Amino acid sequence: MYVCICNGVTDHDIRQAAEAGCGSVAELTMRTGAGANCGSCLDMAAALLAQAREARELPFPVLQAA
Repeated sequence: MYVCICNGVTDHDIRQAAEAGCGSVAELTMRTGAGANCGSCLDMAAALLAQAREARELPFPVLQAA
């Protein structure tokens, strides 16, 4: 689905940026252009970025310590 209509950024683009290590909305804007124009997509983009980053983290504390 399109998250940022102004720049044609999709939820897939945001997930890819998160997988590539994107750590903040400001960085997401620099990488994808999401929110660079009108900014109405920033809340959704931030939520998707946070969700993608949480999914990336390992749920097993034992594996994280290794």
